[in-house]
Amino acid sequence: MIGHLRGTLLHKDPPHLVVEVAGVGYELEAPASTWTRLPEIGADVQLRTHLVIREDQHLLFGFATEAERGLFRDLLKVTGVGARIALAILSGTSVEGFVRCVQTRDAAALTRVPGVGRKTAERLLLDLRDRVEEMAAAGLAAPAAPAGAVTGPEAEVMDALQALGYRPAEARRLVEQAQAGGALTTAEILRAALRAAVPGGRS
Repeated sequence: MIGHLRGTLLHKDPPHLVVEVAGVGYELEAPASTWTRLPEIGADVQLRTHLVIREDQHLLFGFATEAERGLFRDLLKVTGVGARIALAILSGTSVEGFVRCVQTRDAAALTRVPGVGRKTAERLLLDLRDRVEEMAAAGLAAPAAPAGAVTGPEAEVMDALQALGYRPAEARRLVEQAQAGGALTTAEILRAALRAAVPGGRS
């Protein structure tokens, strides 16, 4: 089992990454919550990993934090949730956001994640209720945000844009433009925001 990688980031094209370790390039997939924390190409990177073995292929998934990997593994235990849906959930919300969804029984928010229908959302709320309480007790549930604050995927995208050099006001404007196009998940908002930032990039 491959549980951790430390090496040079050679390629990143959401959700795909390539990390070189001792001359070997490892192909991984990572959620948007991890991708927004990645360094520039050529820099050192450390990722927690989870290996999914199938008859026809081995899939390696990378995560920036132990909390992300832990939630990914918890999601895989839920009937009807495979690696792709689990990755989509972590791309559509943060660990803290998922905890809040379960605590407030917000199935509607989960159904906005591609591949998650109403029945799957209800099953997630039921099956992970106890696990989420453990996560909340460990400090993974963020306190309520003040009125007017940017939270959830929008906040993650703003952080990513500011890490790329955009000023807070510009990052907020790009996020608002991206949302006007109907993007819902972190990855969708980030892609739309980056398109809006490039002259002529909007379709």
